[in-house]
Amino acid sequence: MCNFIFSSTAAVYGNPTRVPVREDDPTGPTSPYGSSKLMTEIMLRDASTAHGLRHVTLRYFNVAGADPLGRTGQSTKAATHLIKVAVETALGLRPKMDVFGTDYPTRDGTCIRDYTHVSDLVAAHADALLYLRRGGASTTLNCGYGRGFSVLEVIETVKRVSGVDFKVEFAARRAGDPVRLVAACDRAHSILKWQPRFDDLGTIITHALAWERKLQSLPAASKFVDPA
Repeated sequence: MCNFIFSSTAAVYGNPTRVPVREDDPTGPTSPYGSSKLMTEIMLRDASTAHGLRHVTLRYFNVAGADPLGRTGQSTKAATHLIKVAVETALGLRPKMDVFGTDYPTRDGTCIRDYTHVSDLVAAHADALLYLRRGGASTTLNCGYGRGFSVLEVIETVKRVSGVDFKVEFAARRAGDPVRLVAACDRAHSILKWQPRFDDLGTIITHALAWERKLQSLPAASKFVDPA
């Protein structure tokens, strides 16, 4: 019997009515990305019912950081992920960075997200596969830490870790950006026995910064992964 692990996203929740958001809370994606992931979740549930396909759907929150040993990290050219953009700006690879929206109903007016270290996410996949191999039933689980940081808090942490006070400009909100996305992650802990090791924003940024420095030392032809 085939075991299937699906990489889904917190974007399926859209703008949740309560935070932390739980797996059984209503879904309402506000972006094509979130909608496409939700459609795949629905197809997997149907395949599970009709054909017994056992699967674990992992809803990623904001994945960030890099391998602590510096072996791999995000290499997408012109990436838009906040920590990646901030780290590149700190290293002088971008002249400035933009903050989209400062009038959200949050503690400092910027969006709040749950940033999850990529190595902990890798561990969640290994735990999910072991769970299925041991006969576990199909399930959907959040992958996050249950703590949120605002855009400005992330930027200030990047400035502190890098020691660079880079330029930040403020722009209008982007359509479709939820105000807060923070995971209720107790189910992943109890069902998968998942134990994150890098639940610290400073650590996540330290690893992302080290990877970016290494990336810039590589030959140009090997620096980037084309997302197409």
